Amino acid sequence: MAGATKVCCGGPVVSLFGFGRGERRTRKADAVVTGAASGIGRAFALELARRGGRVVCADVDLPGAKETAALIGDRAIEAACDVSVFDEVEALADIVEEWFGKPADLVINNAGIGAGGQVVGAAPLVDWQKTLGVNLWGVIHGSHVFAPRLRALGRGGIVNVASAASFAAAPRMGAYNVSKAGVLALSETLAAELSGTGVAVTVLCPTFVKTNIVDSGIIEESAARLAATAMKWTGVSADSVARGCLDAHDRGQLYVLPQLDARFMWQAKRLAPDTYTKALGIAERFSRQRGN
Repeated sequence: MAGATKVCCGGPVVSLFGFGRGERRTRKADAVVTGAASGIGRAFALELARRGGRVVCADVDLPGAKETAALIGDRAIEAACDVSVFDEVEALADIVEEWFGKPADLVINNAGIGAGGQVVGAAPLVDWQKTLGVNLWGVIHGSHVFAPRLRALGRGGIVNVASAASFAAAPRMGAYNVSKAGVLALSETLAAELSGTGVAVTVLCPTFVKTNIVDSGIIEESAARLAATAMKWTGVSADSVARGCLDAHDRGQLYVLPQLDARFMWQAKRLAPDTYTKALGIAERFSRQRGN
């Protein structure tokens, strides 16, 4: 049925609508990737280069971004950018246009940090502010700056990196959950607003991916150990996630859930939301009892 949500349990995506189905936006793209110094961001940059594109590798970690660009060669440059600062994102757009000689036609809003380990009310507000500043405001800034340019081009795409946390709502991850839920909502809004303009929107919602996000985030020590263990045993490679997401973007997919556990939670939350939340509460109580 046209417009209905389709859950592809055997594949890497969940789709809603088809935006420019069949167009290969990620081939020979002039792209900008935030958070490109490592992890999923670096994987996106390298994969875009393999597809014949040119890439501006942006990150607050300039040496890391420079290393990513060096791995690509003369079809990439690095740029320093703290996405939580609007002026720096505007400056990034100027760097992009100067190097490409035109606006980027593919924007990957990937920069993010991890956060978790404490319940709401115990987690310091400064942690909330930092998490929302990078994870949510960074994507807001990127969308605010680049969406009008893409709309004017009449083609291209935006890929926003959220997380299964955007809908899973696991306890002790309040700031992270809220930041990623905002990215999901923003992406859905952009998809509707850009419908018919030639600009596609995709939102990536993975669970555990083998990156350094645990080391670089605001995560309580015991939660960091648990996340690191889960990442080691259940995490998938950043390369496979980036590749699958770009392929899905070319197919016009809005939602990309690369892993089976993410798709299971997506379905459970929608089919039985009360039961799903009660199950999370039971798991949290069991975790507290074991901790005591």
